[in-house]
Amino acid sequence: MSQSQTPPKPASRTRIKICGLTREEDVDAAVAAGADAIGFVRYAKSPRHVSAERAAELIRRLPPFVSSVLLYVNESAEQIAADCAMAAPTTLQLHGDETPARCEAIARACGRPWLRAARIPLNPPPGASSFNLVEFAQDFHLAQAILLDAEVEGYGGGGKAFQWSLLPPSVNAHLVLSGGLTPANVGGGIRALRGCGFSLAVDVSSAVEADGPDGKPLKGIKDAGKIRQFVAAVQAADAHHE
Repeated sequence: MSQSQTPPKPASRTRIKICGLTREEDVDAAVAAGADAIGFVRYAKSPRHVSAERAAELIRRLPPFVSSVLLYVNESAEQIAADCAMAAPTTLQLHGDETPARCEAIARACGRPWLRAARIPLNPPPGASSFNLVEFAQDFHLAQAILLDAEVEGYGGGGKAFQWSLLPPSVNAHLVLSGGLTPANVGGGIRALRGCGFSLAVDVSSAVEADGPDGKPLKGIKDAGKIRQFVAAVQAADAHHE
């Protein structure tokens, strides 16, 4: 953002993205609960991966004003453009090691807005964060938003929360808080980061997944009740702020 531009006023409502969906019933449940965006993973190594054709099918279920997000990790611009040709207008989430130049090249090839994921260390040095979010946001200033996720093995979806208190108090970007969010802690995350950026949204995947027979989450299979609980917790945090 240039110095001549006036930063947008912080949004009072926290927007919600439910990510890693693979089934029609889960898309419908997320929409019914009040999600603003639905995310589909186009990273073959993820257990939540869906094909481009499957993502396009699920995106066609979305009603007006609920947006779709396609998540990529170090994917080629050609593949992403081919996916976008099949899908309705969507936002790209670049979640790998893409440089600013790479992100901008992908955006030009696809003509779509994009988010850039920032991987925040879980165990930074005592008293300080080893990740410079202000500098990262400046480097990726053409992104629609910076998504804040925990640095885990692989790329995202680890269900781990980083230390929100170590982030800088002011960042020149729209922010999306992710990484280990649950109905129990999302309100604290919103309170910690509200006003830190131009606006704040939240992104959840692991915490709204169904439990398998062994009690472990079924990755890619969502639980409608957990989705409703998460959305209600976000709405409660917003209502308390007002």
